[in-house]
Amino acid sequence: MSGPAVENSVSSGNASVTIPADISGQMLDLDEDDDLEVFSKDTTITDGSYFNTSMQTSPASMINQYKFEEEEEDVNAKDIFVTVDNPESHVTAIETYITYRVMTKTTRSEFDSSEFEVRRRYQDFLWLKGRLEEAHPTLIVHPLPEKFVMKGMVERFNEDFIETRRRALHRFLNRIAEHPIFSSTEDFKIFLTAASEELISHKKQGPGFLSRMGETVKAVAASVRGVRNRPEEFNDMQEYVEAFSQKISSLDKVTQRIIREQREYLEELKECGPTYNLWSNSEQDLAEPLKNMADCLDRCYKESDEQVKQLNDQLTPALHEYVLCTETLKAVLRRRDNIQADFEAKTEALATKKADREAMRDDLEKLEDRLEWANNALKIDWTRWNKVMRTDLRSAFVDTAERNVSYYEKCLAIWESFLHSQRTDAEANGKDDFS
Repeated sequence: MSGPAVENSVSSGNASVTIPADISGQMLDLDEDDDLEVFSKDTTITDGSYFNTSMQTSPASMINQYKFEEEEEDVNAKDIFVTVDNPESHVTAIETYITYRVMTKTTRSEFDSSEFEVRRRYQDFLWLKGRLEEAHPTLIVHPLPEKFVMKGMVERFNEDFIETRRRALHRFLNRIAEHPIFSSTEDFKIFLTAASEELISHKKQGPGFLSRMGETVKAVAASVRGVRNRPEEFNDMQEYVEAFSQKISSLDKVTQRIIREQREYLEELKECGPTYNLWSNSEQDLAEPLKNMADCLDRCYKESDEQVKQLNDQLTPALHEYVLCTETLKAVLRRRDNIQADFEAKTEALATKKADREAMRDDLEKLEDRLEWANNALKIDWTRWNKVMRTDLRSAFVDTAERNVSYYEKCLAIWESFLHSQRTDAEANGKDDFS
């Protein structure tokens, strides 16, 4: 077994990836206890990239100096493109639900056509996710949005909720389409191409309820039994996921609170402009400055409203998706442990039982092969997930920083124009008095 400082190399086909055994230093080191200060604790979130702390003459130059290493993808290499759009509401005597149009364009030879268009509801996405997890228990399936109403959504089928879910479903399918294994599965192909009736028929061919219950009972038994000799690299993964879960959850809560407080501020700011306008009607000498103040406040309100909207639409979904990702990662690690626990149990049984030794030895070899495959698959997908996660969060953080800089520069320009107009008026009045 390699020590903590040794890197483990895993090969899959012609591809080879290197996984650092010690991944604790790659953690987004944020303080969940003092969550208002989480961004000041450690700025080294991008594998050696640091903020330049020197003072700059322009706020925008800070963004220009801090360049993330973008993970460039060769668009020409992609051979399948999926879009989720056009949500429609359906009302029946039994239920009300939303369907989404799923449009696919592909150059893959296994598809009968180059373009497909189907309609899918949330339950269909849930089925696809379950099938992928069942077939590949130690690969990381991107999470779906929650099934029930999200925090802040009063009406389940209002436009904001539907649009938020549509974007999340779009990202889910594109993560599957970009995955080297998931994108080639028969279930994904059927999801993208089959008519509704055909998909229903295919869904019925899956494992029955009793079969799924049997697997659940085995998984619970394995988790209770536990594993004795988990490889160190998977212990590191477990620790990383636990720490990452705490930090990303803290960031998610802080961001939601900031948005909530900003909305309260907006409600107050919205009332300021009309108040100055009313005041200008009763103050003849101050009418012009008061109207200018009202105009500045109204313009700042619009910029602030746009900033809050961007935070709510861009940063919050990115953070929340990775909150859900942590649950997926924990489930993947549990399934890997279940395979190892099963292998260890059969090893013990083989050592204590003399009867049916040959049959058990065959089972043991199969389980050993399965465990080895599961370990390699998880290590490869872990590296891939880490790369995607860092790219997503880097993009969300940089976009938020750029929008904040732009927001404050616009507000600064608004108030500078007001000061300039007042100085100009004061100079003009001074010249008139002198005359």
